[in-house]
Parts: sequence; C-alpha cells; structure tokens
Amino acid sequence: MLPFKLENQAETPLPKKALEHIEKVVASLPREHLRGIEKLRIVDFIEEPRLKGLGSKATNLPGLYHPKQGTQQAFLEIALMPLLKPTDSFFKRITPRMTFKSNIAYLIVSLIGQHYYITFRHSVKKGQIESSVKQYTEKHLKAWSEKNQSWRTKLFKPLQPTLERWAKSLQKKANQQQKKAAK
Repeated sequence: MLPFKLENQAETPLPKKALEHIEKVVASLPREHLRGIEKLRIVDFIEEPRLKGLGSKATNLPGLYHPKQGTQQAFLEIALMPLLKPTDSFFKRITPRMTFKSNIAYLIVSLIGQHYYITFRHSVKKGQIESSVKQYTEKHLKAWSEKNQSWRTKLFKPLQPTLERWAKSLQKKANQQQKKAAK
C-alpha cells in the first residue's frame, strides 16, 4: 500500500506488473522520507509551463519533482513516453522495455531523494543538493537491489569486487585522458 495517491493519466499502456513494481520500490524507502508527498502522477509527457523555454529537452524529461507551493502539496510526476519510446522502430523499443523496471526504480528513488533534501534537510545548501541526491539514490538503490536479487545477481555476486576494481581503474584512465585532452 502506497502512502500517497497513484494517478495513472497516461494513454500509453503500462508494462505488466509496473504498478506492483512501483509499490515495491516505494515500500523499500524509509516512510519518513515520503511524508508530505501527495501523489505520484504517471503521464505520457510532462507538460510544465516553466519548462516551455527548454523546447525538446522538456518533452524528453522522464520525471519531475513538484515541491509544495502554497496550498498545493508536493507531488512526483513520471512520463512514460521518454522511458518506453513506443513510437520508435521495433528494435529501438526492445531496450527501453527491458530496462523499464530499473529506470522507473531509479527515477522514483531520485525524485523522493529530491523531496527529502529540499523539504527536510535544511542543512544542505542549494549547490550541494544535486550531489546529495545522487548519493541518496545510489545508497537506496543498492539496498533495494540487494533485497530483490535475481538469480543473475546471485550468480555474479562473487565477481562484483573484481568488476568494481576494473570500473574504478577504467574511470581513472578516462579522467586522465580528459585532463590530457583539456591541456
């Protein structure tokens, strides 16, 4: 059971068990971080008057956090068209369908992280909110994924430290190459 209302205003059909997946993701987060959120609205595209100047970037926005303003409570908005891309060719639709659950989990956790840091953590300065939300998202997604392990995750669990070391060294090499290119 969600602690807030779930509104599906999208004409695009949701993938199977998407609402159950959303409920599981929200249930994995601390209840006190969800306090003050009135609803989660699912739409085809995010239509926000403040975003009209962005042009095509605004139509490709997958999610938006609306903070509390006056009497209107805070709410989350998720757009399906940028996530599913149902108008593309068949082969371009396969990947968004396969990654929908992980993308929606990441999106929900990051939007709730924004709500948490904007509403409850007044000690965080405006310039630090983005990095704080990123850390919040990584922390809670890692905990959520460990709780909902699939057989593939269990199979590759022993290899994870090695893969993380490789990723770290590749990231370090990429940063060094960027510094050389910048000079």
